[in-house]
Amino acid sequence: MICSMTAFARQEHTDSWGSLTIELRSVNHRYLDLGLRLPDELRVLEGRIREQLQERLSRGKVDLQVRYQPEQHLAGELQLDTGLIEQLAAASETVKTYFTYHRSVSTFEVLRWPGVLQLPEVDPEILHSTTLTLLGAAIDELVRGREREGEKLKVVLEQRCQGILDIVEQMRELIPEIKRSWRDKLHARLAEVKGELEPGRLEQEMVILAQKIDVEEEIDRLVAHVAEVRHGLNADKPIGRRLDFLMQELNREANTLGSKSVDSRTGTGSVDLKVLIEQMREQVQNIE
Repeated sequence: MICSMTAFARQEHTDSWGSLTIELRSVNHRYLDLGLRLPDELRVLEGRIREQLQERLSRGKVDLQVRYQPEQHLAGELQLDTGLIEQLAAASETVKTYFTYHRSVSTFEVLRWPGVLQLPEVDPEILHSTTLTLLGAAIDELVRGREREGEKLKVVLEQRCQGILDIVEQMRELIPEIKRSWRDKLHARLAEVKGELEPGRLEQEMVILAQKIDVEEEIDRLVAHVAEVRHGLNADKPIGRRLDFLMQELNREANTLGSKSVDSRTGTGSVDLKVLIEQMREQVQNIE
């Protein structure tokens, strides 16, 4: 099954400790390019997140954004380290004994002391395991989206492949007629100058011209390349780069057909082939 590189996925999870949201966006790219945006609480997971993405995806520019919002009642609760406050009070009384003049410590200064004011924290293991599980679900959704888009691309490419084969078959049927017409015209023209050319040289020139307009080999290669494209469309592995190479080969053969054309019908067929191949190439750029 072929996969597109364009897809979007979003997964959310809400619990007593807060909410997590993961968004994944994927577009076409020559290689796998990962861009991660993580909250401070989850930066420690960056390596594992990259590994999880690399296990499932092989190509595409993938942007991941994780949002973490603590539960409101947790964010509003303030906890005081009363033991630390008692130590600060005792230390303050001790300091007073050394000075005749002293200023009382304000409650605001006590609250600003590191460690006195504490915010409740979620168990990191719970937060991390939930994030990785949610990421797995988001990747599953992204892959399914890429597969659905890939199926649509496959249909389009299959249609273009059939279009190429139809044109090639028409050109193959025209070849005998074109060759006969070409020979008749050539003989008629050569008859006018027959006395001016040596017989051996005349035959040699006719052979060279016949080889130049012979397109059966190019037609056979076009058919072979289309067969290889269809084989790739049914592969169970990433095939985008190979399809891109096959588009170059198809275009090469279509150009050769055009350069060898001695009939307006084959010339038009060559142009039609290049149009179809270009349409395929544009779609192939988005295949993983």
